[in-house]
Amino acid sequence: MKIIIVDDQNIMLQGLSMIVSKDEDIEVVGLASNGEEALSLCARHKVEVVLMDIRMPVMNGVEATKLIKGQYPETKVLILTTFNDDEFIFGSLQNGASGYLLKDASPSEIIQGIKTVHEGGTLINPEVATKVVRRLSEVKKATVDERTKTLTQREEDICHYLGEGLNNKEIGENLYISEGTVKNNITRILDKLNLRDRTQLALFSVKNNL
Repeated sequence: MKIIIVDDQNIMLQGLSMIVSKDEDIEVVGLASNGEEALSLCARHKVEVVLMDIRMPVMNGVEATKLIKGQYPETKVLILTTFNDDEFIFGSLQNGASGYLLKDASPSEIIQGIKTVHEGGTLINPEVATKVVRRLSEVKKATVDERTKTLTQREEDICHYLGEGLNNKEIGENLYISEGTVKNNITRILDKLNLRDRTQLALFSVKNNL
C-alpha cells in the first residue's frame, strides 16, 4: 500500500518513515510538513493512507483531512495525536478521518493501525474516545437515544464490532455472514441513524454502548 506521512517535526517524519518502511506491505511515497504539502502529494501519487499530524503550520490536519477526503474519498486518513488534541480529533473525524493513533504508540501499533484503516476498519483508542464521544454527544444529544431503538439485533451486533474497530471481513467472520452482507447492513444503519460514514457510526456505537 502507498502512504504518505505528514508532520511538522522532521525528526518525527524520519522516525515514522523508518518504522513503517520496515513492513513489506507499506511503501512511503512522500513526506510532508503541513496539510498543504500533503494535498499536493495526494495529487501526484495514488495515496491509499495518509498518516496525519494535527497541529501544523500553513494548514493543520483538520483542514487537510477535509480537503483530501473531498477530493480523494477513497484515501484513508489516520490522525496522529496527543491527549490534549481532543477538539482537533473531533474535527478530523467529522471531516472523514478513519481514526487516530497516539504519538507514543509502539511501532507495531502504528503499522497495525495503518493496515486497519487501509482495510476499511476504524481505529478508536478507548482512552481518547471518551473525550471525543462526549463532544459528539453534545452535538447529537437530542436524537441519539431514540435512534438506537430502530436497530435490529443484527444491526446492533454490527455496530458493536464496528465500535471495536473491526473491518467488514472481521465483522462478517464474527457474525458468520459475508462481507457484502456486512456492507449492506452498514449502509442501511447509516441511513437509519442519519450518520455520514462508518467513523461516525463507530463513535455512535461507543457512546451508546452497543
